[in-house]
Amino acid sequence: MNENERIKKEKDGLDVFEDILRYATSGFESIHPDDFTRMRWYGLYQQRPNEGHFMLRIKVPSGYLSSDQLQAVADITRLYARGITDITTRQNFQFHWLTIQDLPDIFDRLNRVRISTAGACGDIFRNVTGCPVAGIDPDEVFDARPWVNLINDFFQHNRDYSDLPRKFKTSIAGCSLHCSQPEINDIGATAVRRVRANGDEELGFQVRVGGGLSARPHFAKRLDIFVPQDRLLSIFEAVTGIFRDNGNRENRKRARLKFLVDDWGIERFEEEVRARLDWKPDTGEQWPEPRRNFRDHIGVHAQKQGGLYWVGASVLSGRLNDEQVYTVARIADEFGQGSIRTTNQQNLLFPDIPQARVDEVQRALENAGLIVDASPFRRVAVACTGNEFCNLALTETKRLIVEIVEHLEATVSIDEPIRINLNGCPNSCGQHHIGDIGLQGCLVKQGAGVTVDGYDVFLGGRLGADSKFVRPIWRKVPATNVKFAIENLLNGYVEAREEEDDFSSFVDRHSDEELADLMKTSFAEDAGTSVPARSHGLVEV
Repeated sequence: MNENERIKKEKDGLDVFEDILRYATSGFESIHPDDFTRMRWYGLYQQRPNEGHFMLRIKVPSGYLSSDQLQAVADITRLYARGITDITTRQNFQFHWLTIQDLPDIFDRLNRVRISTAGACGDIFRNVTGCPVAGIDPDEVFDARPWVNLINDFFQHNRDYSDLPRKFKTSIAGCSLHCSQPEINDIGATAVRRVRANGDEELGFQVRVGGGLSARPHFAKRLDIFVPQDRLLSIFEAVTGIFRDNGNRENRKRARLKFLVDDWGIERFEEEVRARLDWKPDTGEQWPEPRRNFRDHIGVHAQKQGGLYWVGASVLSGRLNDEQVYTVARIADEFGQGSIRTTNQQNLLFPDIPQARVDEVQRALENAGLIVDASPFRRVAVACTGNEFCNLALTETKRLIVEIVEHLEATVSIDEPIRINLNGCPNSCGQHHIGDIGLQGCLVKQGAGVTVDGYDVFLGGRLGADSKFVRPIWRKVPATNVKFAIENLLNGYVEAREEEDDFSSFVDRHSDEELADLMKTSFAEDAGTSVPARSHGLVEV
Protein backbone atom coordinates (compact mmCIF):
# COMPACT_ATOMS: atom_id res chain seq x y z
CA MET A 1 0.00 0.00 0.00
CA ASN A 2 1.45 3.36 -1.01
CA GLU A 3 1.56 6.33 1.37
CA ASN A 4 -1.49 8.08 -0.07
CA GLU A 5 -3.56 4.91 0.29
CA ARG A 6 -2.47 4.56 3.93
CA ILE A 7 -3.54 8.13 4.66
CA LYS A 8 -6.94 7.61 3.03
CA LYS A 9 -7.59 4.32 4.77
CA GLU A 10 -6.83 5.77 8.19
CA LYS A 11 -9.28 8.65 7.73
CA ASP A 12 -11.54 9.63 4.83
CA GLY A 13 -10.59 12.91 3.21
CA LEU A 14 -14.12 14.21 3.74
CA ASP A 15 -13.56 13.87 7.50
CA VAL A 16 -10.86 16.55 7.63
CA PHE A 17 -13.14 19.61 7.55
CA GLU A 18 -13.47 19.95 11.33
CA ASP A 19 -9.70 19.51 11.61
CA ILE A 20 -9.21 22.43 9.22
CA LEU A 21 -11.32 24.63 11.49
CA ARG A 22 -9.37 23.42 14.52
CA TYR A 23 -6.05 24.15 12.84
CA ALA A 24 -7.28 27.67 12.09
CA THR A 25 -7.16 28.24 15.84
CA SER A 26 -4.07 26.20 16.73
CA GLY A 27 -2.00 27.45 13.78
CA PHE A 28 -0.08 26.17 10.75
CA GLU A 29 2.63 24.46 12.81
CA SER A 30 0.02 22.25 14.48
CA ILE A 31 -1.17 20.63 11.22
CA HIS A 32 -0.51 16.89 11.12
CA PRO A 33 1.48 16.03 7.96
CA ASP A 34 -1.13 13.48 6.82
CA ASP A 35 -3.83 16.13 6.94
CA PHE A 36 -2.08 18.20 4.27
CA THR A 37 -3.01 15.36 1.91
CA ARG A 38 -6.58 15.07 3.24
CA MET A 39 -7.12 18.83 2.93
CA ARG A 40 -7.15 18.37 -0.84
CA TRP A 41 -10.65 16.87 -0.48
CA TYR A 42 -11.75 20.42 0.37
CA GLY A 43 -9.80 22.12 -2.40
CA LEU A 44 -6.67 22.99 -0.39
CA TYR A 45 -3.07 22.51 -1.49
CA GLN A 46 0.04 23.89 0.11
CA GLN A 47 1.39 26.72 -1.98
CA ARG A 48 5.02 26.88 -2.98
CA PRO A 49 7.29 27.08 -0.98
CA ASN A 50 5.07 25.24 1.56
CA GLU A 51 5.75 27.67 4.38
CA GLY A 52 2.30 28.65 5.53
CA HIS A 53 0.18 29.59 2.51
CA PHE A 54 -2.45 27.63 0.62
CA MET A 55 -4.18 27.49 -2.73
CA LEU A 56 -7.95 26.99 -2.48
CA ARG A 57 -10.04 25.80 -5.43
CA ILE A 58 -13.82 26.11 -5.51
CA LYS A 59 -16.18 23.96 -7.57
CA VAL A 60 -18.25 25.59 -10.31
CA PRO A 61 -20.32 22.84 -11.97
CA SER A 62 -20.50 23.51 -15.71
CA GLY A 63 -19.05 26.97 -15.09
CA TYR A 64 -22.33 28.58 -13.93
CA LEU A 65 -22.16 31.41 -11.38
CA SER A 66 -24.64 33.99 -10.19
CA SER A 67 -23.54 37.56 -9.61
CA ASP A 68 -23.81 37.15 -5.81
CA GLN A 69 -21.52 34.13 -6.03
CA LEU A 70 -19.04 36.10 -8.11
CA GLN A 71 -19.26 38.94 -5.60
CA ALA A 72 -18.13 36.46 -2.93
CA VAL A 73 -15.25 35.38 -5.20
CA ALA A 74 -14.28 39.05 -5.54
CA ASP A 75 -14.43 39.64 -1.77
CA ILE A 76 -12.21 36.63 -1.03
CA THR A 77 -9.80 37.73 -3.77
CA ARG A 78 -9.49 41.20 -2.25
CA LEU A 79 -9.48 40.28 1.43
CA TYR A 80 -7.34 37.16 1.47
CA ALA A 81 -5.73 36.36 -1.92
CA ARG A 82 -3.61 39.48 -2.46
CA GLY A 83 -5.93 40.67 -5.19
CA ILE A 84 -5.68 37.83 -7.73
CA THR A 85 -7.74 34.79 -8.71
CA ASP A 86 -7.40 32.33 -11.60
CA ILE A 87 -9.98 30.63 -13.81
CA THR A 88 -8.95 27.00 -14.35
CA THR A 89 -9.28 24.66 -17.32
CA ARG A 90 -12.09 22.91 -15.42
CA GLN A 91 -14.19 26.08 -15.15
CA ASN A 92 -13.34 26.65 -11.49
CA PHE A 93 -11.79 29.56 -9.64
CA GLN A 94 -8.77 29.19 -7.41
CA PHE A 95 -7.16 31.54 -4.90
CA HIS A 96 -3.59 31.82 -3.62
CA TRP A 97 -1.84 33.28 -0.55
CA LEU A 98 -4.45 32.00 1.91
CA THR A 99 -3.45 31.17 5.49
CA ILE A 100 -5.01 28.56 7.72
CA GLN A 101 -6.44 31.33 9.90
CA ASP A 102 -8.32 32.77 6.89
CA LEU A 103 -10.23 29.60 6.10
CA PRO A 104 -13.20 29.68 8.52
CA ASP A 105 -14.34 33.06 7.20
CA ILE A 106 -13.66 32.03 3.60
CA PHE A 107 -15.68 28.83 3.96
CA ASP A 108 -18.48 30.79 5.61
CA ARG A 109 -18.57 33.31 2.77
CA LEU A 110 -18.67 30.52 0.19
CA ASN A 111 -21.35 28.59 2.06
CA ARG A 112 -23.61 31.66 2.22
CA VAL A 113 -23.70 31.82 -1.60
CA ARG A 114 -23.94 28.03 -2.11
CA ILE A 115 -20.40 27.44 -3.35
CA SER A 116 -18.66 24.23 -2.30
CA THR A 117 -15.02 23.19 -2.29
CA ALA A 118 -15.72 19.55 -1.37
CA GLY A 119 -14.22 17.39 -4.09
CA ALA A 120 -12.38 20.25 -5.78
CA CYS A 121 -9.11 18.33 -5.34
CA GLY A 122 -8.08 14.91 -4.04
CA ASP A 123 -8.75 11.32 -5.08
CA ILE A 124 -12.44 11.92 -5.54
CA PHE A 125 -15.11 12.78 -8.09
CA ARG A 126 -14.07 16.29 -9.22
CA ASN A 127 -16.02 19.23 -10.65
CA VAL A 128 -18.38 18.29 -13.48
CA THR A 129 -17.58 20.43 -16.51
CA GLY A 130 -20.00 21.30 -19.28
CA CYS A 131 -20.92 23.70 -22.04
CA PRO A 132 -20.93 27.35 -20.93
CA VAL A 133 -23.72 28.23 -23.38
CA ALA A 134 -26.09 25.41 -22.43
CA GLY A 135 -29.68 26.52 -22.60
CA ILE A 136 -28.97 29.49 -24.86
CA ASP A 137 -27.08 27.99 -27.83
CA PRO A 138 -29.35 27.63 -30.89
CA ASP A 139 -27.23 24.73 -32.16
CA GLU A 140 -27.08 22.57 -29.04
CA VAL A 141 -28.53 19.06 -29.17
CA PHE A 142 -30.30 19.75 -25.88
CA ASP A 143 -29.69 21.61 -22.64
CA ALA A 144 -27.68 19.21 -20.44
CA ARG A 145 -27.61 21.38 -17.31
CA PRO A 146 -30.18 19.27 -15.42
CA TRP A 147 -27.91 16.22 -15.78
CA VAL A 148 -24.82 18.17 -14.72
CA ASN A 149 -26.66 19.18 -11.56
CA LEU A 150 -28.01 15.67 -11.00
CA ILE A 151 -24.58 14.05 -11.26
CA ASN A 152 -22.88 16.76 -9.21
CA ASP A 153 -25.44 16.51 -6.41
CA PHE A 154 -25.28 12.71 -6.33
CA PHE A 155 -21.51 12.50 -5.93
CA GLN A 156 -21.10 15.56 -3.70
CA HIS A 157 -20.14 14.35 -0.18
CA ASN A 158 -20.98 10.77 -1.25
CA ARG A 159 -18.77 8.57 0.88
CA ASP A 160 -19.34 5.55 -1.35
CA TYR A 161 -17.10 7.34 -3.86
CA SER A 162 -14.88 9.55 -1.67
CA ASP A 163 -11.87 7.20 -1.77
CA LEU A 164 -10.98 6.62 -5.42
CA PRO A 165 -7.55 5.43 -6.60
CA ARG A 166 -6.85 8.89 -8.11
CA LYS A 167 -8.63 12.03 -9.22
CA PHE A 168 -11.68 11.52 -11.42
CA LYS A 169 -12.71 14.09 -14.02
CA THR A 170 -16.02 14.18 -15.87
CA SER A 171 -17.91 16.28 -18.39
CA ILE A 172 -21.56 16.38 -19.51
CA ALA A 173 -22.70 18.60 -22.36
CA GLY A 174 -25.28 19.06 -25.07
CA CYS A 175 -22.96 21.18 -27.21
CA SER A 176 -22.72 20.21 -30.88
CA LEU A 177 -19.07 21.36 -30.89
CA HIS A 178 -18.13 19.11 -27.95
CA CYS A 179 -16.63 22.14 -26.20
CA SER A 180 -16.47 20.21 -22.92
CA GLN A 181 -13.63 18.11 -24.35
CA PRO A 182 -15.08 14.65 -23.67
CA GLU A 183 -12.06 13.08 -25.35
CA ILE A 184 -9.80 13.87 -22.36
CA ASN A 185 -12.13 13.13 -19.42
CA ASP A 186 -12.43 10.00 -17.29
CA ILE A 187 -16.12 10.09 -18.28
CA GLY A 188 -17.27 12.31 -21.12
CA ALA A 189 -21.01 12.34 -21.85
CA THR A 190 -22.21 14.17 -24.97
CA ALA A 191 -25.79 14.66 -26.10
CA VAL A 192 -27.04 12.72 -29.12
CA ARG A 193 -30.36 12.06 -30.83
CA ARG A 194 -31.52 8.94 -32.59
CA VAL A 195 -34.61 7.91 -34.52
CA ARG A 196 -36.41 4.83 -33.22
CA ALA A 197 -37.92 2.16 -35.46
CA ASN A 198 -41.36 3.80 -35.16
CA GLY A 199 -39.94 7.10 -36.40
CA ASP A 200 -39.93 8.85 -33.01
CA GLU A 201 -36.86 10.86 -32.05
CA GLU A 202 -35.16 10.00 -28.77
CA LEU A 203 -32.60 12.13 -26.95
CA GLY A 204 -29.80 10.68 -24.88
CA PHE A 205 -26.05 10.50 -24.44
CA GLN A 206 -23.03 8.78 -25.85
CA VAL A 207 -20.36 8.13 -23.24
CA ARG A 208 -16.58 7.90 -23.44
CA VAL A 209 -14.34 6.56 -20.69
CA GLY A 210 -10.66 6.61 -19.84
CA GLY A 211 -9.47 9.92 -21.21
CA GLY A 212 -6.80 12.02 -19.56
CA LEU A 213 -3.57 13.92 -20.17
CA SER A 214 -0.75 14.33 -17.63
CA ALA A 215 2.62 12.82 -18.63
CA ARG A 216 1.00 9.87 -20.45
CA PRO A 217 -2.05 11.09 -22.38
CA HIS A 218 -4.91 8.87 -23.52
CA PHE A 219 -7.99 9.67 -25.56
CA ALA A 220 -11.21 8.34 -24.06
CA LYS A 221 -12.85 5.36 -25.74
CA ARG A 222 -16.53 5.14 -26.62
CA LEU A 223 -18.87 2.73 -24.90
CA ASP A 224 -21.07 1.08 -27.53
CA ILE A 225 -24.18 2.13 -25.65
CA PHE A 226 -27.02 4.55 -26.24
CA VAL A 227 -27.81 6.09 -22.85
CA PRO A 228 -31.33 7.49 -22.41
CA GLN A 229 -31.38 10.74 -20.49
CA ASP A 230 -32.93 9.20 -17.38
CA ARG A 231 -30.26 6.45 -17.28
CA LEU A 232 -27.17 8.66 -17.25
CA LEU A 233 -26.67 8.55 -13.49
CA SER A 234 -26.58 4.76 -13.51
CA ILE A 235 -23.78 4.82 -16.10
CA PHE A 236 -21.78 7.26 -13.97
CA GLU A 237 -22.32 5.09 -10.90
CA ALA A 238 -21.19 1.98 -12.77
CA VAL A 239 -18.04 3.51 -14.28
CA THR A 240 -17.01 5.24 -11.05
CA GLY A 241 -17.64 2.07 -9.08
CA ILE A 242 -15.51 0.01 -11.46
CA PHE A 243 -12.69 2.51 -11.02
CA ARG A 244 -13.05 2.51 -7.23
CA ASP A 245 -13.00 -1.28 -7.05
CA ASN A 246 -10.37 -2.08 -9.69
CA GLY A 247 -8.12 0.94 -10.14
CA ASN A 248 -4.43 0.59 -9.30
CA ARG A 249 -3.84 1.44 -5.63
CA GLU A 250 -0.19 0.37 -5.55
CA ASN A 251 1.36 2.58 -8.22
CA ARG A 252 -0.05 6.12 -8.33
CA LYS A 253 1.60 6.69 -11.71
CA ARG A 254 -0.83 4.09 -13.11
CA ALA A 255 -3.82 4.83 -10.91
CA ARG A 256 -5.98 6.85 -13.31
CA LEU A 257 -8.96 5.22 -15.05
CA LYS A 258 -7.22 5.54 -18.42
CA PHE A 259 -4.74 2.84 -17.40
CA LEU A 260 -7.47 0.45 -16.28
CA VAL A 261 -9.34 0.91 -19.57
CA ASP A 262 -6.08 0.40 -21.46
CA ASP A 263 -5.17 -2.73 -19.48
CA TRP A 264 -8.61 -4.33 -19.78
CA GLY A 265 -9.52 -3.13 -23.25
CA ILE A 266 -12.74 -1.25 -23.94
CA GLU A 267 -14.69 -4.46 -24.70
CA ARG A 268 -14.06 -5.97 -21.26
CA PHE A 269 -14.66 -2.61 -19.58
CA GLU A 270 -18.01 -2.25 -21.32
CA GLU A 271 -19.00 -5.78 -20.27
CA GLU A 272 -18.37 -4.80 -16.66
CA VAL A 273 -20.40 -1.61 -17.06
CA ARG A 274 -23.34 -3.57 -18.48
CA ALA A 275 -23.08 -6.13 -15.67
CA ARG A 276 -23.54 -3.38 -13.08
CA LEU A 277 -26.69 -1.92 -14.65
CA ASP A 278 -30.24 -2.88 -13.73
CA TRP A 279 -31.39 -2.18 -17.30
CA LYS A 280 -30.32 -3.49 -20.68
CA PRO A 281 -28.76 -0.82 -22.91
CA ASP A 282 -29.21 -0.62 -26.65
CA THR A 283 -26.07 -0.49 -28.73
CA GLY A 284 -24.89 2.91 -29.84
CA GLU A 285 -24.42 4.46 -33.24
CA GLN A 286 -21.50 6.11 -34.97
CA TRP A 287 -22.56 9.64 -34.23
CA PRO A 288 -20.42 12.12 -36.17
CA GLU A 289 -17.59 13.97 -34.47
CA PRO A 290 -17.09 17.72 -34.96
CA ARG A 291 -14.09 18.57 -37.11
CA ARG A 292 -13.32 21.89 -35.48
CA ASN A 293 -10.63 22.09 -32.84
CA PHE A 294 -11.90 25.55 -31.89
CA ARG A 295 -14.63 25.34 -29.27
CA ASP A 296 -14.48 28.47 -27.14
CA HIS A 297 -17.79 30.37 -27.78
CA ILE A 298 -15.95 33.72 -27.49
CA GLY A 299 -17.41 36.82 -29.17
CA VAL A 300 -20.97 38.04 -29.69
CA HIS A 301 -23.58 35.39 -30.54
CA ALA A 302 -27.36 35.35 -30.87
CA GLN A 303 -29.12 33.14 -28.33
CA LYS A 304 -32.05 30.85 -29.04
CA GLN A 305 -34.09 33.34 -26.98
CA GLY A 306 -35.15 36.05 -29.40
CA GLY A 307 -33.50 39.45 -28.98
CA LEU A 308 -30.86 38.20 -26.54
CA TYR A 309 -27.14 37.62 -27.06
CA TRP A 310 -24.25 36.16 -25.16
CA VAL A 311 -20.94 38.01 -25.06
CA GLY A 312 -17.76 36.02 -24.54
CA ALA A 313 -14.60 37.78 -23.38
CA SER A 314 -11.00 36.58 -23.32
CA VAL A 315 -9.21 36.46 -19.97
CA LEU A 316 -5.62 36.08 -21.12
CA SER A 317 -3.81 33.62 -18.81
CA GLY A 318 -7.06 33.10 -16.88
CA ARG A 319 -5.94 35.55 -14.20
CA LEU A 320 -8.20 38.32 -12.88
CA ASN A 321 -7.58 40.97 -10.28
CA ASP A 322 -10.13 41.80 -7.63
CA GLU A 323 -11.36 44.95 -9.37
CA GLN A 324 -12.00 42.99 -12.55
CA VAL A 325 -14.04 40.39 -10.67
CA TYR A 326 -16.19 43.09 -9.07
CA THR A 327 -16.65 44.65 -12.52
CA VAL A 328 -17.67 41.32 -14.05
CA ALA A 329 -20.35 40.85 -11.36
CA ARG A 330 -21.62 44.39 -11.92
CA ILE A 331 -21.82 43.93 -15.71
CA ALA A 332 -23.81 40.71 -15.27
CA ASP A 333 -26.32 42.53 -13.05
CA GLU A 334 -26.50 45.77 -15.01
CA PHE A 335 -26.76 44.37 -18.54
CA GLY A 336 -27.91 40.76 -18.18
CA GLN A 337 -29.87 38.70 -15.71
CA GLY A 338 -27.19 38.31 -13.06
CA SER A 339 -25.34 35.24 -14.32
CA ILE A 340 -21.79 34.59 -15.57
CA ARG A 341 -20.26 31.49 -17.11
CA THR A 342 -16.66 30.35 -17.08
CA THR A 343 -15.10 28.27 -19.85
CA ASN A 344 -12.47 25.54 -19.91
CA GLN A 345 -10.34 27.92 -21.98
CA GLN A 346 -10.14 30.17 -18.87
CA ASN A 347 -12.52 32.78 -20.31
CA LEU A 348 -15.84 34.42 -19.31
CA LEU A 349 -19.26 34.50 -20.98
CA PHE A 350 -22.14 36.89 -20.26
CA PRO A 351 -25.58 35.54 -21.27
CA ASP A 352 -28.94 37.25 -21.74
CA ILE A 353 -27.71 40.59 -23.07
CA PRO A 354 -30.39 42.56 -24.97
CA GLN A 355 -29.31 43.31 -28.52
CA ALA A 356 -29.48 47.07 -27.92
CA ARG A 357 -26.92 46.82 -25.11
CA VAL A 358 -24.32 44.51 -26.66
CA ASP A 359 -22.02 47.39 -27.65
CA GLU A 360 -22.19 48.82 -24.12
CA VAL A 361 -21.24 45.47 -22.65
CA GLN A 362 -18.34 45.10 -25.04
CA ARG A 363 -17.01 48.56 -24.13
CA ALA A 364 -17.41 47.91 -20.40
CA LEU A 365 -15.53 44.62 -20.67
CA GLU A 366 -12.73 46.06 -22.76
CA ASN A 367 -12.36 48.97 -20.32
CA ALA A 368 -11.75 46.27 -17.71
CA GLY A 369 -9.10 44.60 -19.87
CA LEU A 370 -11.36 41.77 -21.06
CA ILE A 371 -11.33 41.60 -24.85
CA VAL A 372 -14.41 40.45 -26.78
CA ASP A 373 -13.09 40.91 -30.31
CA ALA A 374 -10.04 38.83 -29.44
CA SER A 375 -7.24 37.78 -31.76
CA PRO A 376 -6.92 34.17 -32.98
CA PHE A 377 -4.16 33.72 -30.37
CA ARG A 378 -5.69 35.47 -27.38
CA ARG A 379 -9.11 33.83 -27.38
CA VAL A 380 -7.94 30.28 -26.68
CA ALA A 381 -4.49 30.70 -25.13
CA VAL A 382 -4.21 28.55 -21.99
CA ALA A 383 -1.59 28.54 -19.25
CA CYS A 384 -1.26 26.50 -16.06
CA THR A 385 -0.38 28.01 -12.66
CA GLY A 386 3.38 27.69 -13.15
CA ASN A 387 6.19 27.83 -10.61
CA GLU A 388 4.89 31.02 -9.03
CA PHE A 389 2.69 28.84 -6.80
CA CYS A 390 2.76 25.20 -7.97
CA ASN A 391 5.11 22.74 -6.28
CA LEU A 392 5.46 20.63 -9.44
CA ALA A 393 6.06 23.32 -12.05
CA LEU A 394 9.56 23.98 -13.35
CA THR A 395 8.87 27.28 -15.11
CA GLU A 396 6.85 30.49 -14.97
CA THR A 397 3.76 30.51 -17.16
CA LYS A 398 1.24 33.31 -16.59
CA ARG A 399 3.47 36.22 -17.58
CA LEU A 400 4.97 34.27 -20.46
CA ILE A 401 1.66 33.45 -22.15
CA VAL A 402 0.77 37.15 -22.08
CA GLU A 403 4.15 38.02 -23.59
CA ILE A 404 3.82 35.40 -26.33
CA VAL A 405 0.28 36.41 -27.32
CA GLU A 406 1.01 40.13 -27.38
CA HIS A 407 4.11 39.51 -29.49
CA LEU A 408 2.22 37.38 -32.01
CA GLU A 409 -0.58 39.94 -32.25
CA ALA A 410 2.03 42.48 -33.32
CA THR A 411 4.03 40.26 -35.70
CA VAL A 412 1.71 37.66 -37.28
CA SER A 413 -1.35 38.29 -39.45
CA ILE A 414 -3.52 35.21 -39.56
CA ASP A 415 -7.22 34.56 -40.08
CA GLU A 416 -7.34 31.22 -38.27
CA PRO A 417 -7.55 30.40 -34.55
CA ILE A 418 -4.34 28.91 -33.16
CA ARG A 419 -4.47 27.18 -29.79
CA ILE A 420 -1.34 27.80 -27.70
CA ASN A 421 -1.28 25.67 -24.56
CA LEU A 422 1.52 26.45 -22.13
CA ASN A 423 2.45 24.11 -19.31
CA GLY A 424 5.12 24.51 -16.64
CA CYS A 425 5.86 20.78 -16.30
CA PRO A 426 4.95 17.43 -17.92
CA ASN A 427 1.70 17.03 -15.93
CA SER A 428 -0.34 18.97 -18.50
CA CYS A 429 -2.65 21.10 -16.36
CA GLY A 430 -2.22 23.56 -19.25
CA GLN A 431 -3.20 20.76 -21.65
CA HIS A 432 -0.24 21.16 -24.01
CA HIS A 433 -0.88 17.71 -25.49
CA ILE A 434 -3.96 18.99 -27.37
CA GLY A 435 -2.74 22.42 -28.46
CA ASP A 436 -2.00 23.45 -32.02
CA ILE A 437 1.19 24.61 -30.32
CA GLY A 438 2.01 22.92 -27.01
CA LEU A 439 4.75 24.22 -24.72
CA GLN A 440 6.14 22.09 -21.89
CA GLY A 441 8.38 23.70 -19.30
CA CYS A 442 11.96 22.57 -18.77
CA LEU A 443 15.25 24.01 -17.56
CA VAL A 444 17.95 25.05 -20.03
CA LYS A 445 21.67 25.17 -19.23
CA GLN A 446 23.41 28.35 -20.30
CA GLY A 447 27.03 28.15 -19.30
CA ALA A 448 28.62 26.72 -16.18
CA GLY A 449 26.14 26.44 -13.35
CA VAL A 450 23.56 28.68 -15.03
CA THR A 451 20.06 27.50 -15.92
CA VAL A 452 17.10 29.44 -17.26
CA ASP A 453 13.45 28.68 -17.92
CA GLY A 454 12.89 26.89 -21.20
CA TYR A 455 10.25 25.06 -23.17
CA ASP A 456 9.99 21.98 -25.32
CA VAL A 457 7.86 22.89 -28.35
CA PHE A 458 5.23 20.43 -29.59
CA LEU A 459 2.90 20.80 -32.58
CA GLY A 460 -0.24 19.32 -34.10
CA GLY A 461 -2.55 18.50 -31.20
CA ARG A 462 -6.32 18.59 -31.71
CA LEU A 463 -9.65 17.17 -30.61
CA GLY A 464 -12.62 16.04 -32.65
CA ALA A 465 -12.91 13.82 -35.70
CA ASP A 466 -9.15 13.86 -36.29
CA SER A 467 -7.97 13.75 -32.68
CA LYS A 468 -4.20 13.68 -32.25
CA PHE A 469 -1.74 14.43 -29.53
CA VAL A 470 1.14 16.78 -30.26
CA ARG A 471 4.47 15.78 -31.79
CA PRO A 472 7.72 16.92 -30.13
CA ILE A 473 9.55 19.23 -32.53
CA TRP A 474 12.15 21.41 -30.80
CA ARG A 475 13.65 20.83 -27.38
CA LYS A 476 14.96 23.21 -24.71
CA VAL A 477 14.13 26.56 -26.28
CA PRO A 478 14.89 29.33 -23.74
CA ALA A 479 11.69 31.03 -22.62
CA THR A 480 12.91 34.35 -24.00
CA ASN A 481 13.13 32.81 -27.49
CA VAL A 482 9.81 30.98 -27.56
CA LYS A 483 7.77 33.89 -28.91
CA PHE A 484 10.22 34.37 -31.78
CA ALA A 485 10.21 30.66 -32.62
CA ILE A 486 6.41 30.67 -32.82
CA GLU A 487 6.45 33.88 -34.85
CA ASN A 488 8.81 32.27 -37.36
CA LEU A 489 6.67 29.14 -37.54
CA LEU A 490 3.38 30.92 -38.09
CA ASN A 491 4.71 33.41 -40.62
CA GLY A 492 6.31 30.50 -42.47
CA TYR A 493 2.95 28.74 -42.44
CA VAL A 494 1.12 31.82 -43.76
CA GLU A 495 3.61 32.15 -46.62
CA ALA A 496 3.76 28.47 -47.58
CA ARG A 497 0.27 27.09 -46.90
CA GLU A 498 -1.74 25.62 -49.70
CA GLU A 499 -5.30 26.67 -50.45
CA GLU A 500 -6.91 23.77 -48.56
CA ASP A 501 -4.56 24.00 -45.58
CA ASP A 502 -5.37 24.79 -42.03
CA PHE A 503 -2.60 24.78 -39.44
CA SER A 504 -3.28 21.18 -38.43
CA SER A 505 -3.03 19.84 -41.95
CA PHE A 506 0.09 21.94 -42.57
CA VAL A 507 1.76 20.38 -39.53
CA ASP A 508 0.64 16.89 -40.58
CA ARG A 509 2.25 17.08 -44.00
CA HIS A 510 5.59 18.47 -42.83
CA SER A 511 8.33 16.55 -41.09
CA ASP A 512 9.64 17.38 -37.64
CA GLU A 513 12.85 18.66 -39.20
CA GLU A 514 11.02 20.94 -41.62
CA LEU A 515 8.91 22.42 -38.84
CA ALA A 516 11.94 22.88 -36.60
CA ASP A 517 13.76 24.63 -39.44
CA LEU A 518 10.87 27.06 -39.81
CA MET A 519 11.04 27.92 -36.12
CA LYS A 520 14.83 28.26 -36.14
CA THR A 521 14.89 30.90 -38.87
CA SER A 522 17.17 33.74 -37.65
CA PHE A 523 18.43 31.80 -34.60
CA ALA A 524 22.18 31.36 -34.37
CA GLU A 525 23.25 27.78 -35.00
CA ASP A 526 25.91 27.97 -32.29
CA ALA A 527 23.56 29.17 -29.55
CA GLY A 528 23.95 25.81 -27.85
CA THR A 529 20.58 25.93 -26.12
CA SER A 530 17.97 25.23 -28.79
CA VAL A 531 18.11 21.93 -30.60
CA PRO A 532 15.78 19.74 -32.69
CA ALA A 533 13.86 17.35 -30.44
CA ARG A 534 14.59 14.10 -32.26
CA SER A 535 18.35 14.45 -32.22
CA HIS A 536 18.43 14.91 -28.46
CA GLY A 537 16.24 12.05 -27.40
CA LEU A 538 13.11 13.91 -26.29
CA VAL A 539 10.82 11.40 -24.60
CA GLU A 540 7.86 10.76 -26.84
CA VAL A 541 4.37 11.41 -25.55
